[in-house]
Amino acid sequence: MTEPITGDSHQRFSELLDDCVHCGFCLPTCPTHVLWGQEMDSPRGRIHLMEQMHSEDVLSEAAVSHFDNCLGCLACVSACPSGVAYDALIDHTRHRVEEQYERPLGERALRGALFSVFPHRDRLRLMRGPLRAYQATRAGRLLRRSGVLDRISPTLATMERIAPPLSSPPPPLPEFVPAVGRRRARVGMLVGCVQGAFFPEVNTATARVLALEGCDVVIPRSQGCCGALSGHSGRLEESAGFTRALVEVFERADVERIVVNSAGCGSSMKHMDRTLEEAGAAPEWVRRARAASEKVVDLTEFLAELGPQAERHPVPVHVAYQDACHLSHGQGVTSAPRELLARIPQMRVSDLPNKEICCGSAGVYNVLNPEPATELGDRKGQDAASTGAELLVSGNPGCSMQIGSALERAGTPMPVTHTARVLDVSLRGLDPGVLLGRS
Repeated sequence: MTEPITGDSHQRFSELLDDCVHCGFCLPTCPTHVLWGQEMDSPRGRIHLMEQMHSEDVLSEAAVSHFDNCLGCLACVSACPSGVAYDALIDHTRHRVEEQYERPLGERALRGALFSVFPHRDRLRLMRGPLRAYQATRAGRLLRRSGVLDRISPTLATMERIAPPLSSPPPPLPEFVPAVGRRRARVGMLVGCVQGAFFPEVNTATARVLALEGCDVVIPRSQGCCGALSGHSGRLEESAGFTRALVEVFERADVERIVVNSAGCGSSMKHMDRTLEEAGAAPEWVRRARAASEKVVDLTEFLAELGPQAERHPVPVHVAYQDACHLSHGQGVTSAPRELLARIPQMRVSDLPNKEICCGSAGVYNVLNPEPATELGDRKGQDAASTGAELLVSGNPGCSMQIGSALERAGTPMPVTHTARVLDVSLRGLDPGVLLGRS
């Protein structure tokens, strides 16, 4: 096999495989190895399987199951002393699996259904009405207690459990939000698919915070999916199509930075050139994608870099900050959100124990692999509860749904919100009760 795989060093797949010295530093940070203690369900073991796949040109059912078990959380990337590009390796491997391995009919149908909805904002928004009506009946509580859905379909049970409580959405965001006070930057803003459909208040807070900090905010109405969910699931051509469209949208927006408030989206968008190069795009497209990727920045990363302009009002709340994997491991952003929260007067910030271990959300992993995802979510929920905090803060919608569900299931419910909403409350001097569900 001689297909090239790209990364920052533009090495080929076999060369990236050779970077792994099988030292084992990744083992204690890998969630599936922590759960099961199996070598083949560790990054080191999966790289061994990739080497076999590469040299023997064989893709066995057993190997596919171990690749599918991987959450793609990238904790191994942070832990690796040799700098192994496991993110590029697993993305390439999953693409090959989807191209060459015929899944059972049920699996194909489930994946087809998921990807016919989740990367499409309009289709997700259509789900809000029926879901709100269902939640208003309180039937979910009865279903969970009965365990009927778990017996019929663990996948449906997971989707029912993690669905966030929905209220009336805020008014749609305009395409342009002007800076308040001294203008400091012109930025584009990604609204996202799940974030936009199920957490629109996070996008509203993001736009307000950016404007209060002196940014003209451009929110193109024509933007679509960034391709992250598809790319992380091996659907390379689909991901590349979304990527091309998004690159064109933000080229027309003529912005200095592209601000993203969803960790999974931001991690993928910082490598849009790698996605297109792997998909065999023309060099000009790769160049355009690279130029767009260089503008991508997480909201917290950007605000920390920009520095404060607006006044911070006190928010006397004890919060626990949860590191979303694709923010901490995928983008290396760990200090910025903590610094922003720590600047808020009277706010106390705690870390979760075992913060390097994934919560089990991982894109659509918790839907495709509900049992290990639930166990990981329960562990993360216990870690969150152990802090004694009043509020859990995260930078990714999937994490918010996963951990919120685990806390509820354990009988230790805690409000879960996004960093942007905490900042919005502080900058506008609102009653902190809005974050805690008291007002």
